[in-house]
Amino acid sequence: MEEQLIEAKREQKESSSVPPATEPLTDKKPIEVEEKWLEAEGELAIDVYQTENEVVIQAAIAGVRPENLDIAIERDILTIRGNREKPFEESGDYFTQECYWGPFSREVVMPVEVDPERVEAAMKDGILTIRIPKMLREKLRKIKVRI
Repeated sequence: MEEQLIEAKREQKESSSVPPATEPLTDKKPIEVEEKWLEAEGELAIDVYQTENEVVIQAAIAGVRPENLDIAIERDILTIRGNREKPFEESGDYFTQECYWGPFSREVVMPVEVDPERVEAAMKDGILTIRIPKMLREKLRKIKVRI
């Protein structure tokens, strides 16, 4: 009876798709995973909202100089790229290191039709604000069907 129980547990362990807690989930060492993460481009956190006349995008980009920003709009996609340079090279023994330094980007699909010729961008107190006027639609006009 005990042998059957041991055999059942062994079969269950072999057929399980989740590795036991004693086995690593990846064959990469923690430092390799961390280094790969540090090489990746960051994604910029944004808020997007609309007013009656425009779409507004805001992003907290403290520490980024305007010359390190590239903002472009093509059709209905706005792209923000930049680089947050580390203000100093400190090789100390960190207790916590959460600040992101390096390149970042974000693409935003416009939720409504906008006028790409009249985009304005400004930065104040570490907040980037991009204002894009909505396309003004003429009032609906009736189309007469000819017979």
